[in-house]
Amino acid sequence: MTPSIVSSLLWLASGNLAPVVPVAGVAQGTMPTALAPKAGRRKRITNPAVRRISAAGAAATHEPQAEGFVNTVQVYPFSDGALYHVYAAPGHITDIMLQPGEALGAVAAGDTVRWIIGDTSSGSGEGKRTHVLVKPFTAGLSTNVVITTDRRTYHLSLSSVAGAAMTALAWSYAEDEIMALERRSQGDGMLLPVARGVSLEALHFNYQITGDSPRWKPLRAFDDGRQTFIEFPEDISASAAPPLFVLDADNKPTLVNYRLRGHFYVVDRLFDIAELRLGTKRQTIVRVTRLSPRSRKRRAP
Repeated sequence: MTPSIVSSLLWLASGNLAPVVPVAGVAQGTMPTALAPKAGRRKRITNPAVRRISAAGAAATHEPQAEGFVNTVQVYPFSDGALYHVYAAPGHITDIMLQPGEALGAVAAGDTVRWIIGDTSSGSGEGKRTHVLVKPFTAGLSTNVVITTDRRTYHLSLSSVAGAAMTALAWSYAEDEIMALERRSQGDGMLLPVARGVSLEALHFNYQITGDSPRWKPLRAFDDGRQTFIEFPEDISASAAPPLFVLDADNKPTLVNYRLRGHFYVVDRLFDIAELRLGTKRQTIVRVTRLSPRSRKRRAP
């Protein structure tokens, strides 16, 4: 449901959103305080299938991380099937920003009574961007949202808290960046792909980047089952690129072969832990750790 220009202006002035789907038996615009969650002891999960579902959801969940913020926008790396955690607060609007040029299909929420969810857009032409806006009635709520577009499907877990809420969140799209680099021509008219034969469906983003925060700190790491890709800020140069060391079981570093393609390191192997080190007396160290698929993912920056 995309508001008209007039209704959008009225809506922005009032700070209210229209529900995605009306719920039978609930008067629109009323606050369902009687439906507020009640505190109680969490039941132990005994059903093995439910435990497996819970474990899979925990492993696929992306939580907001300090290094993932660009100003007040939390930027998640997009991965099919991942679950993105969104923290909202009553009285505040959280902006879920889709990729510029991405056309919204539908928005469906599990709880449309205690959550107000609507959509609007900014920009025009190829830069037009859809914004899905969410606001809870009270703290202590949780639900899920599915957003479908002409490019992909997003799965989100919403939690309402009494403290600070996320102002906005967006995604980075490594697959699109790889394909864009493959199409980018050099001065001689030749293409310089990041890598050949990359299976986009097999990309694994479950990496954690920790340590120091230099200007060249990687944005994310991922692999396709054969090669590992480490993405740096676009302004990194070959002269400023830090050497990459892989740590063995005894944490002994070994320098490995890699190549710089655009602003990506391409490593022709997988590793569990690697470190980017720069400097002599006071080394700057950034660690790249490949998490198990069953590990709870903090974030792949």
